[in-house]
Amino acid sequence: MKNMMFSKIEKVIFVLIFCLVIGSRGLTPILAVGIKIDNEEIKKIQEEIQNKEKNIKNLENQKEIYEEKIKIKRKEAGNLNEELSLLSNKINKREIEIETQEEKIKKADLFIKRIQIETIRKKKEMEDAKNDLKELLIAINGYDQKSYLEIIFLNASLSDIFNHLRYLNVVQGKVSRNIQRIATVKDALEVQENNLRQERQNIINLKTELNGQKIQLTSEKEINQLLLNETRGAEWKFQSLLAEIITEQQNTENEIADLERQAREKIAAEKGKRIKDMEKEGTIVFSWPVPFEKITSPFHDPDYPFRNWIGEHSGTDMRAKQGTLVRAAASGYVARAKNGGVGGYSYIMIIHNNSFSTVYGHVSKILVKENQYVKRGEVIGWSGGTPGTPGAGRFCTGPHLHFEVRLNGIPVNAEDYLL
Repeated sequence: MKNMMFSKIEKVIFVLIFCLVIGSRGLTPILAVGIKIDNEEIKKIQEEIQNKEKNIKNLENQKEIYEEKIKIKRKEAGNLNEELSLLSNKINKREIEIETQEEKIKKADLFIKRIQIETIRKKKEMEDAKNDLKELLIAINGYDQKSYLEIIFLNASLSDIFNHLRYLNVVQGKVSRNIQRIATVKDALEVQENNLRQERQNIINLKTELNGQKIQLTSEKEINQLLLNETRGAEWKFQSLLAEIITEQQNTENEIADLERQAREKIAAEKGKRIKDMEKEGTIVFSWPVPFEKITSPFHDPDYPFRNWIGEHSGTDMRAKQGTLVRAAASGYVARAKNGGVGGYSYIMIIHNNSFSTVYGHVSKILVKENQYVKRGEVIGWSGGTPGTPGAGRFCTGPHLHFEVRLNGIPVNAEDYLL
């Protein structure tokens, strides 16, 4: 009976020693080989990431060169050759921006690949730590079934008793360290998963921006080609075209100013339901007329392609696909709903309280009538802006909504009032 008990305790001690040996070795040979392979793969990925970063840096330097050229050409623009040169530099800059975005996407893909490898390794480490803990707990459980008196009587010498107790303390310490190890790996996994989510969102944002830049590039090339087609390389034709565009812009500006004045006089004369409806708005805060994607040309944009021809950009261009629903930015009365047809410029003008008005330009379809009262968020038309389509006008910069906020008839920065 005694020999059998000794045999059982020796088995427990063997398990303890086995666990301690495993702990002292750290990793099994198979796992060590796997980690070595992972490390080599991660090192290779990191080298590729560094190459992408170098490429991005070089592209950004090239972009800066084109930006300087554009600044110079912008001051010189006024004749056909200079205008074509300016457009050419803008196209080159846009192509560089597209290539940069593509490199950033590839870099983000590499980050995701590295995170996935590290995550798999962390999960394996977690599993190994759990298995080690399980072995240790089984061993401790075997010891817990024996009282300290049993250990004393079952061992031949005092040194054996101390050895058993010492092994038990060591194993308990090992359990504590393994629990801490599991907690640490778990925290690291949460960080990795969060990093993975961020990189995936980063790729979505980069691809959205890339698509927008490709649309802008197409538009800039179309403007360049349109200018060549309209002038056929003749300076006098360019100057004639320029005069037409300036006249058209001035006529539109005068029309908007006159219409606002007339509309406000009419509203003031009625002094009835209109005034009450307008007063309900209180302090004006404007909603986005189209779902926000990106502002492609801000108020008084120095890069506005027609700045040298017709002056400062009076509105805020918002990226929107052809046919996107356009909504009233605030409640008010439609003062103008002009349909310019295929070759002309179509826009909607709404009069609000507190001397504010809004203009929605390049609309491809108008869904309201003049003198109609509209509420905030009500659909008033479809966006347009694609060259050659209804409502786009002679020159435009691709599909977007041209949105203006005017105070006392004077254009102001819409971004200061948008909610």
